[in-house]
Amino acid sequence: MIYELRTYTLMPGKQGEYLKLNGEIGRKIRGDKYGKLEGYWSTEFGTLNQLVHLWSYADLGERERLRAGLAKDEAWTKEYIPKIRPMMLAQENKLLSAVVPMTPPADTGNVYELRWYRAHVGKAGEWLSLFKDILPFRDKFTRRVGLWQTEAGQLNEVVHMWAYRDLNHRAEVRGNVMKDPEWQGFLAKSAPLLAEMRSVALMPAPSSPLQ
Repeated sequence: MIYELRTYTLMPGKQGEYLKLNGEIGRKIRGDKYGKLEGYWSTEFGTLNQLVHLWSYADLGERERLRAGLAKDEAWTKEYIPKIRPMMLAQENKLLSAVVPMTPPADTGNVYELRWYRAHVGKAGEWLSLFKDILPFRDKFTRRVGLWQTEAGQLNEVVHMWAYRDLNHRAEVRGNVMKDPEWQGFLAKSAPLLAEMRSVALMPAPSSPLQ
């Protein structure tokens, strides 16, 4: 399984209009015929005016075949793309492989946090090994949605997503985790392996399978 994480930066003030077009036109045309939509979000904190969507494919060959089919779909290219393209300032994508299986939350009304860490060259595997060891401890505090490593895009990067009831719940959980000696021990070993850490808080779009 391969995952594609796409981030679109929009002109300020265009997020609502874009999401309306996506729900009313884009999702109806695309569905899951051209890759399975795992989740679709708008940024709430972090970099604003962005949309983040996660797609899955059986492998790179399937992605290439389905993306080629999407480019030939006239409803997509003539009815949808011309309406959304003027709103976009930038597009970015990353190809990801899952380190552990996705565990989507079964409930709705969640806030999601997407975190991506860039490791020093050659250190991503070492960081992941430490993180996988601490995951059983970390999972006692927060619902993990996914943990991936980049295959293309920004290399030496780890991407992980977590679900919270709301932003207050996130602050509470992270405060409790940071006090624990076991987590402090993990940070002491893992932090020197990282060059950069970033995160955004995400709100599910109406058309997102993860709510």
